Amino acid sequence: MEIRTVLVAGAGQMGNGIAQVSAQAGYRVVMTDIAQEFIDRGLASIEKNLARAVDKGRLAIEDRDAALARITTALTFEAGKDADLFIEAAPESLDVKRDVFGKATAALGAETIIASNTSSLSITQLAATAGCPERFVGIHFFNPVPAMALVEVVSGLETAPETAAAARAFVESLGKVPVMANDSPGFVVNRILFPMINEAIYVLQEGVAGADDIDAAMKAGANHPMGPLALADLVGLDTTLAVLEVLHRDLGDPKYRPCPLLRRYVSAGRLGRKSGAGFYSYG
Repeated sequence: MEIRTVLVAGAGQMGNGIAQVSAQAGYRVVMTDIAQEFIDRGLASIEKNLARAVDKGRLAIEDRDAALARITTALTFEAGKDADLFIEAAPESLDVKRDVFGKATAALGAETIIASNTSSLSITQLAATAGCPERFVGIHFFNPVPAMALVEVVSGLETAPETAAAARAFVESLGKVPVMANDSPGFVVNRILFPMINEAIYVLQEGVAGADDIDAAMKAGANHPMGPLALADLVGLDTTLAVLEVLHRDLGDPKYRPCPLLRRYVSAGRLGRKSGAGFYSYG
């Protein structure tokens, strides 16, 4: 299972990050999305990130140019039909992902490794949707992709050992740290992290402390680099809610019930950094 070409579905924050690190590692990359404006925005983000790395002396100009030259874009998966690895980075919606995998498997070869960047949905269920469970694996990057070292490699019920091994080797080739996990809601990090964020929101809702003090307490008292409420704003409150809903539904434990304050913020359009306001203002 040698990987030379990577097809990425989604040019958003996660997708363009995956495309960037793959191109920097020497892979040919095809980045797709449903509209040209999304692709243009994704390319602009990659160019900005690479320019910043050059300015800080972390990347040579010729390496930046080489990475950009390895990235092509398209509005259909047919442009990447010869890809050895397909990575889905679509919104965290089962229906959306089902549609993506249906189109991808129709366009790709019978040997292509099919991967999802899902942060919470069942790899086993997605694999059944794609129709190739032995070639299906979770490759869960963390945000922002270029900066975060961890990648969870998640095996579904029928993921072949050689598929998981190829995914691990790919992650290592990017200079990332792979953690191998079996399919379970939230996998490793989000199973632990999002209940903590949710509890911080409950503490805020109950008036135990303000947002600044909650975050300051976790930074100074637990040595976290970022407070849980600021982290939720960075992740996106809609994504935070979606992950908690999956944990609550699939594990059936009331301890994962999303805080009502989180639901109110999402209903009001306060989604965090991407909307300009969440638990903090980003005007």
